Amino acid sequence: MARIISFCGLSCDECGAYVATVNDDDAKRAEVAEMWSKEFNGDIKPSDINCGGCPSTEGPVFMHCKVCEIRKCGLARGVANCAHCDDYACEKLVAFFEMVPACRETLDGIRKAR
Repeated sequence: MARIISFCGLSCDECGAYVATVNDDDAKRAEVAEMWSKEFNGDIKPSDINCGGCPSTEGPVFMHCKVCEIRKCGLARGVANCAHCDDYACEKLVAFFEMVPACRETLDGIRKAR
């Protein structure tokens, strides 16, 4: 499975929704729906677990990704991910990095390799 880095630095190929979609795996969809429902105190159904990856503009995208402000911005700017943005790291990203510091490391690494 190819490595896809989302706009914020998460690795799509490590995401249960992406893995379930790529493999068309209903058991994985059910597992992820149950786990995320508990983790995020929501009612996520296995049918909600479909995603072609954050940068995808065609095909399914997980419901949170559809409303993600970081993703919306990255799509509008036409960048592969935020590491390629002239305004890196904006306040939206800095706030996200406080919750998921590994994403900063990922995007910083991409910026250094450019």
